[in-house]
Amino acid sequence: MHELIATPFGNRHLILRPGSPKALQLPAARFEELRAPGAVLVPAWLADAVRTQWDLNLTGRHVADVVLLREAGPYAFSRATWELNLGCDYDCVMCYLGQKRFEGLDIDGKRTLLTVMRDAGVVWLQMTGGEPLIDPDFPPAYRLAYELGMQLEILSNGSRLHNDRILHLLREYPPAKLTLSLYGATAATYDRVTRRRGGFDRFTRGLEKALAAGLNIDLSLLIVRDNAHEADAMRTWARRLGVAFREYANISPTIHGTAEPLPQQSPEHLTNRQPFTGCPAGVTFFHADPFGRASICKVGREPNIDLITEGVEGLARLGQIADSLMLRTGGCNGCTLSGTCRVCRPMAKVLQEAKAPLKHYCQHGK
Repeated sequence: MHELIATPFGNRHLILRPGSPKALQLPAARFEELRAPGAVLVPAWLADAVRTQWDLNLTGRHVADVVLLREAGPYAFSRATWELNLGCDYDCVMCYLGQKRFEGLDIDGKRTLLTVMRDAGVVWLQMTGGEPLIDPDFPPAYRLAYELGMQLEILSNGSRLHNDRILHLLREYPPAKLTLSLYGATAATYDRVTRRRGGFDRFTRGLEKALAAGLNIDLSLLIVRDNAHEADAMRTWARRLGVAFREYANISPTIHGTAEPLPQQSPEHLTNRQPFTGCPAGVTFFHADPFGRASICKVGREPNIDLITEGVEGLARLGQIADSLMLRTGGCNGCTLSGTCRVCRPMAKVLQEAKAPLKHYCQHGK
């Protein structure tokens, strides 16, 4: 198994270490040097840089034995998210999945999708759901993504981290980041938000095991009405563990366009987003759903492209789709204040279709 990944990244070239968020930047000439044919020893400049960055000794080893060389994709895509499924073992009060149907590609389809992503130039892949760790195909799909030279982030509720089989997989093939959702600081609150008895105990056991395994963990603090009274305790817990954390209080409608999650928001914790000035969705980034359909993001899901049938070439249309979805329509066209909107057009459309109050997506309207 490779210990380093050498990859184009836009106009740059990077050296990555699987399981590490760090990177080294290379001049183009150095990257080409690594592509020289034959049994080439790791050059001294790379051995020195890798020793400094990751305390890894490659002196005397061959490039082909330790470095996986990635090729540039035909477009600008370097990042993607992938919903392995839309099923979950929790039933959170604020969940945006709605029906949570456990369906999608079989393992052969998942392998095809990952190969398309690799050929498209995806370097950073976020694996999510639903809950990805409960997917029976997660272990082989995760291993393949790792072997294809992708830097992996897992978004999970952490309910399966106590499982030795899952933990062994992640220890052997560590993700660059493991982002875990936190729903409360006590069992009573956590289980009330997730509507799963015993969820808190499973989460804490898994979190302790993951930390002991040295995995790079971030916590997502999901703050809603039912746990807002424990927001400070959740922050204190994260700080005591010494892990990075982010807070999320602005809840979205379901992916089916219904508003059930919105009343779960904690009004005092809602944040004012910065003015929307554009994003890389559909340009350098795309989202894939459980059926292998690529869209600009998980909010702007239609139109989409079937990557299983169209392959990499289908992504050529995604930029045009992104441009069309960002047009100010549905009551926003002609607004002279649109330059200071805090919500992108696809999110505003979802909120409008869910008949959410205007304040959720427009700070200008009356």
